[in-house]
Amino acid sequence: MDTEYLVEELEAPDTDTLTERAREIILHNDDVNTFEHVIISLMEICDHDPIQAEQCAMLVHYTGKCSVKRGSYEILSPMRTALCDRGLSADIQ
Repeated sequence: MDTEYLVEELEAPDTDTLTERAREIILHNDDVNTFEHVIISLMEICDHDPIQAEQCAMLVHYTGKCSVKRGSYEILSPMRTALCDRGLSADIQ
């Protein structure tokens, strides 16, 4: 008795997706900006809801830094620039 096996040909994954690494904006603590300024900036620039923005501000204050947004470099770069323009310290990793 012969048994036939169906073999599906799998498509190769998109190489752009494989080579593009997910990045994140890291917000750093400072002694200059108020909690309110940080929270409002995160809501307006990173589209955080008020609770998420407050939690990130607290993490930055107590741990020294916090990841506030993830995505591609192209999307994050203008957000990081906008945060820095408001006097916040942020980088992309």
